[in-house]
Formats: sequence, structure tokens, C-alpha cells
Amino acid sequence: MRARQIVSVLALIGLIALPASARAPEHPSIGHRGRWLTDVSGRVVIFHGVNMVMKVPPYQPSAMGFSDDDAAMLAREGFNTVRLGMTAEAVEPKPGVFDDAYLAGIGATVRTLGAHGIRVLLDMHQDLFNERFHGEGLPAWMVQDDGLPAQPDGGFPANYFAMPALWRAFDHFWANDNGPRGIGLQDEYALLWRHVATVFRGNPAVLGFDLFNEPWPGTQYPTCLNPYGCLLFDTTVTAFFKRVIAQVRSVDATTTVFYEPSPISSGGPDMHLGDTGDANAGLSFHNYCLGATIGLPPNLLGPLSCPLGEDRTFNDAEAQAARNGDAILLSEFGATDDLPTIKADLDAADRHMDSWQYWTYAGGDPCCPRPAEGIILDPSKPPTPDNLKQGKLDTLSRPYPRAIAGTPVSWFFDAGAANQAFTFVYQADPSVHAPTEVFIPVARHYPGGYSVRVTGPAVVASAAGSSILTLRNTGAGTRQTARRQAGRRGGERCIGSDNRCADFSVQFEHAHLDRRPRAQAARQVVHGQVHQPARLR
Repeated sequence: MRARQIVSVLALIGLIALPASARAPEHPSIGHRGRWLTDVSGRVVIFHGVNMVMKVPPYQPSAMGFSDDDAAMLAREGFNTVRLGMTAEAVEPKPGVFDDAYLAGIGATVRTLGAHGIRVLLDMHQDLFNERFHGEGLPAWMVQDDGLPAQPDGGFPANYFAMPALWRAFDHFWANDNGPRGIGLQDEYALLWRHVATVFRGNPAVLGFDLFNEPWPGTQYPTCLNPYGCLLFDTTVTAFFKRVIAQVRSVDATTTVFYEPSPISSGGPDMHLGDTGDANAGLSFHNYCLGATIGLPPNLLGPLSCPLGEDRTFNDAEAQAARNGDAILLSEFGATDDLPTIKADLDAADRHMDSWQYWTYAGGDPCCPRPAEGIILDPSKPPTPDNLKQGKLDTLSRPYPRAIAGTPVSWFFDAGAANQAFTFVYQADPSVHAPTEVFIPVARHYPGGYSVRVTGPAVVASAAGSSILTLRNTGAGTRQTARRQAGRRGGERCIGSDNRCADFSVQFEHAHLDRRPRAQAARQVVHGQVHQPARLR
């Protein structure tokens, strides 16, 4: 049997307004270890956040009203990432002519988010290729539709399935046919990304580059409508991403580059993207339930609005990332006011321990406003409580381990339970000296406060009242016990305006390190649980 050293800690966090420490921890450099995104300290980092994309001119989120108060609100709610959209149309409106004023505006938003500890995934967004097809994304000078009319026009996403002119535009792009300068369209796009990477390389607020949103197969899309996906197109798009990454790497050697499968994969068909060969690449994937995808009214189908096997897309994405040795990020899901659908996606993401970015903070397409997609009601106004969908924020803001001194094993938030239980387990790495950090949404889920109990060679290092719970390892082979009283158990006292508190307990199991080969070495395992005591249920 393994010899174990046990440390127990009980600490109280009371009911207070969320302090400045609620900001997301700033990770100066994001890399990856297999599927896990990591920070410069070697911790696994988990991201929860939102998309912010303006799909109509001037394609600048700040023009919608997104500003410092929005970033501050997102940080308070525990969000530590934003997938920030830009368009190739705005970056390069004419062949070889780059609009650096536009990129400066995007950069200003990146700085605003970074000032609140929010990391940015720069997303070169497109839907339906270009405005000509009632979409946005690529510049008009890249459109080659063989003179076909942009009909029938059912808007987004219907045009993907019904408009031959749109299909031909994608066909020419994937064939890398020459553009106006006699340069292949994909080559032009890669040069565009080279310019963007030059502008943003080394930016400490940038999480990564999302190189092309939802690449549509064009005329061959029917070959993808089967459970096995589309091998031919995935081969084509893999070569495309290699071409773009090569240009990015010519000016930026380290920023994580994310590739995407066809949006058809978000409904379940298998992914077959090849290895890009890049050491710092990641898979950006999407997951959409049937009801949200085809625009059915919220709650119309209930649990049937999601495909059978909620985990299929997640399992396939994990297998895809594992084959290539890449990081993984769920960069879109939701797009609905149907809270049970959102919760199902969040629960699946927790089961699979995936970072995520909800679609979207503020909704709207060229074809239609799509108010159900967003979190804020009117983005031109400040994010005051009455201008935010509080029920959606209650669902999206949840406890999670955002920086882990080791490797995650599991976590689970039982949002539907009376005690709001949260549990997590991870294998601790004694070589990582930075602390484990857990976001706790005190105001939304634990208004009476909560206590902390740690068992193992670790102590709570965060101040009472912080919504970032910090755990530090006290080292191998030690045995210590510390206790802070909390709650109304016997003579204990609970801090909080209503004199109530919930329990947060962490069991930390530690085994002595030995000289055995690494595969056989004893491990440290952390178990945690947040819940409300029985008297509150």
C-alpha cells in the first residue's frame, strides 16, 4: 500500500462583493502539453468565455459598444477568455492593401480585455464567404462564383445548403485558383495571416490565432452528410491550414494556431483532419444542438433538440486532437436562449474537461438580428443588470479549476442540486510551484458564503472572501494540520449577511515520491467538493 501524508484545512469565504481578485489570472504565455493548454508555470489552464464578433461593417466589436465595462463584467463573472472576431474583408479590402487602422482598433479591444486578465483568441471569422451571399468574411476580390446569381437567398445558415454561387466561391478557394494578382486565393489568405501575425506576435493578451471559421466544403458538402464525415475535404483543408501556418510561423514562432473542421462536424460526423506538423497547434471545434442550429423556438423539442449522444462531438474532437498531439478548445456552442440546451453543453464540456467559449456575447447576422444568441440585450448600452440576461449568466457562470498545478482528472458542477455541489479531482505535479486556482461564483451560486476544507500537503493561500480559491502545495513528505472555523456547527461562526455558509472541501492525497520509473511513480491526487450544508437545502 502507498504511504500517505494527510493535511486538513478548513477555511471560510464569506458573503462579500466580488473583489479585484476575481479577475482571471494572467498567463503570460500559453502553450500546450498534449490536449491541455498550459501557462508559463507549467500549469494546465482552463478557459471559460464568450465570442464577440461584429458581422456587419465596420466589423469592429467596439463599434457595437463593446468596451471596458463589458470586459470588467465578464471578468467578474469568471470568464477569462474572449474569441474576438475580425474579417479578412476588413483586414485586406484590396489585394495587397492592409488596413492597419482596422487592426489597431482590434488591438485596442485586445488590450482592454487583457487589462482585465482575459485572454483573446483572434478569430478570422466568416459565414457564407462574403456579403454577396448574405454573409461576411472574405473580401469581394476573392469571390469567384462563375457568374451565378446569389439565389436562392435564405440567409445564414440556409444558403450553405441551397446556393450554388456560394458553393462555387468555396470551390475556387479550395482549389487555390488565382486571384486578381495571379496569386492563389489560399496563398493570398496565408499572406494576410502573416500580416496579422506580425501585428499581434508577442502580445501577452493573445491566447492564439483561429485561422478560419467553419470552412465549408462547397459543392462537395453532400459527401460530408454521413456519420463518417468527409475524408476528401478534410485532406484539402489540412493542406490549406499547413499553408497558412507556414506563413504565420515565418514571423511568429510561438503563438498557438488553431485549425477548424467543417461546421458539419459540429453535429456529429467524424473529423479526419491531418497533422499540420506544427508543435504549437490546437483544434478549435464547435458543438451545436439541432434545435439551436435550425432556429427552432426555445424549449420546443426539449431534450430532443440535441442529437442523441450528446458526447459524440466531444469524443470525436478529443480523438482528432489526440491523433495530432494538439490542444483542444470548444470555441462555439449555444447560440440560444434555451437554458437546458446550454446547460447540457456545459455539463458535457465539464465531463470532457474542455475549455469553452459561448456563442455569443452580442448576437446578429447580416440577415437578421438573432437576439436569442446573446448575453447582453443592447450592446450599445452598458452591461447593467437589467441589460443582461441574468438567467443565462446564472447558467454560464459556474465553478471551475482555471489553473491546475498538475493534470486534471475530472470536475463536476451539479447546478440542479439543492446544494449546488461542485467536485474536482486532479493529479498534482510537485514540480509545478505555482498554485492551483479555482473560480468560485460566490454571488451567483454561493450567496451565503462557503467554507474550505483541504486534506493533504496543501494549504489555502487565498484571502477569505476571494472568488479565486488558491491552493498551494506544502511539499512532499510533510504532515501539518491547520484549521479555521466556519459555519454554525457548535461554536463555529459563519461570515455572511444571512449567517449562512456553504462547504467547500478538498481532499488532497499525497504519496511519497520515489526513484521508480516515471510510469510507476506514486502520484498526488486532489479531490475537491463545493456544496451547501444540509440546513440550506
